Amino acid sequence: MAHSRFSGKLYAGYVVLILTATSLVGFLVAHRIARDSEEQLERSLRAKAAFLRDIASAALLNPSSPGGELQERIKRLGRETESRLTVIAADGTVLADSDDDPARMDNHAKRPEVIEAQTHEDGKATRISRTVGASMVYLAQAVRAPDGSICGYVRTALPLTEVEGRLADLRGRVIFGAFTAALIALILGFVVAHRITGPVTRLTRMVESLAAGDYSQKVPTQSRDEIGELALAVNAMASQLNERMQIILTDRNKLAAVLASMAEGVVAVDRDERVVHLNEAARKILRLGPADWVGHKIWEVTRTREVCESLSEAMGRNAELERELRLVTPPRDVFVKLHASPLRDSDGKLAGAVVILEDVSDLRRLEEVRRDFVANVSHELKTPLTAIRGLVETLIEEPEMERDTRVRFLDKVHRQTMRLSQIVTDLLTLSRAEAQDGALEREVLDLREPIRDSARNLRITAEEKKIALSIEGCAEPLPLKGDYEAFRQAIDNLLDNAIKYTPAGGSVWVRAKRDGDDALVEVQDTGIGIDPMHQERIFERFYRVDKARSRELGGTGLGLSIVKHIAMALGGSVSVESFPGRGSHFRIRLPLALNATNELEQKAPTSEAASQEA
Repeated sequence: MAHSRFSGKLYAGYVVLILTATSLVGFLVAHRIARDSEEQLERSLRAKAAFLRDIASAALLNPSSPGGELQERIKRLGRETESRLTVIAADGTVLADSDDDPARMDNHAKRPEVIEAQTHEDGKATRISRTVGASMVYLAQAVRAPDGSICGYVRTALPLTEVEGRLADLRGRVIFGAFTAALIALILGFVVAHRITGPVTRLTRMVESLAAGDYSQKVPTQSRDEIGELALAVNAMASQLNERMQIILTDRNKLAAVLASMAEGVVAVDRDERVVHLNEAARKILRLGPADWVGHKIWEVTRTREVCESLSEAMGRNAELERELRLVTPPRDVFVKLHASPLRDSDGKLAGAVVILEDVSDLRRLEEVRRDFVANVSHELKTPLTAIRGLVETLIEEPEMERDTRVRFLDKVHRQTMRLSQIVTDLLTLSRAEAQDGALEREVLDLREPIRDSARNLRITAEEKKIALSIEGCAEPLPLKGDYEAFRQAIDNLLDNAIKYTPAGGSVWVRAKRDGDDALVEVQDTGIGIDPMHQERIFERFYRVDKARSRELGGTGLGLSIVKHIAMALGGSVSVESFPGRGSHFRIRLPLALNATNELEQKAPTSEAASQEA
């Protein structure tokens, strides 16, 4: 049964083949008949030309014979033979014509058939006659004298209307026959063609759906022939593709999520060095725009020579390599650790390369800060220790030193010891502020109180330098959960710096106010100011704008670093605005403990007493 169904389906193809062959044979037959008609027409023209040549020979050999008699005779013969007859002199002058007056006719020496008759037995041409206005077939023969010279030409012509009519009739019959055969074939093969094209159409639609990513389509299988088996195979393939695509999509999404969340930049290229993947971290490290760089050459994506060379070298050597590069980018340079590896396909062949970019700028800066810190601590401790050692050795070597000199030496040892103690105290405070385990005490306090205490302690120092110290307090309490002593020390450091670097006659202000849900503490002075190039680093440990002046004034270089870390430990921040010669303006912003107002009110008497004392 399956075999007969398949044969029936093949029959439709055979019908198309038979119709094509029938049409081709019909056209070939029509072409052959057309050729036969043309040959028959040519033979007729040749016979008429031979007959005309015998009649026109006397007139052409005897030019003195009357032309009117020849013209009348040619016109009569043209009517009897239903053809056009023309007698032409050797120079191309028309002597007689059956369809027109020779006197009005052009010289025929340049007619194609006349020119061909000069060297051949017959001269033939087909063209539209201007005289009769129809397509004509011309045949010319030369009339020769006894000595072989050409004394003229005779030409016969017939219209192609008869041949064209026969050909048109034949074409009509062929077309009618082909149309009839095609109609019968369509009627007979409709059912079979429908049964073939239906499943094939459904299979085509399903394959198109598969190509578009829709794997849910199924082809109904009603037959058990080859088409039915193909449908079953396609359905099974769709199910397998769906399962595999789900696995691939899941894995790809996982990989994309991993690559997108990586802090390291990832750039992958194919063998032609075209980018196939570039994650967001790589965009940031290489300072790339938001454009889609996939498909571009790697040297079009980034001008970083080391990245391009590393990818090329990894593919060329088929080996991994590592290097570190420094990208010069504003506002600061970026240090990148680069690791390049070749990529291989499932067959182990080279498919491209991948480079991993790790931004190690923070690590390099931390190493630099660590080195600077160790060097600064060593220097700061070495200076007083060297002085103490020298003074003590002198005292030991000269036991009979005068009392005043000994007292002066011991006073210097004491000052250097106090300097060492201050450095150690500041380092412990800084370490306590930087602790991650909440080493700072957390208690509810009114932010105005440590500010008043600090101002009261430093007022005498300010008066000694003839500097006006002003407090502009807030009328309402500023509740804060924090360490009283730590915050007071931060204000002490800011006020102490402001007084140190403000010339006599200057002014220092300390303000505290509420700014939304935050407390804003400001310390402003009219001192020497800070150059903008130093403002970014003044909060680093042991960093001094003017080292000689700082040591002369007794600073350790840790004060502003302590301020910064105490502010951060209390959940706030510190900033500075300064201009050389116009003073500095420091701001500490801290979050208020708005839900601790009741607890703060219980301490109000103590705060009021402190305010009166200040």
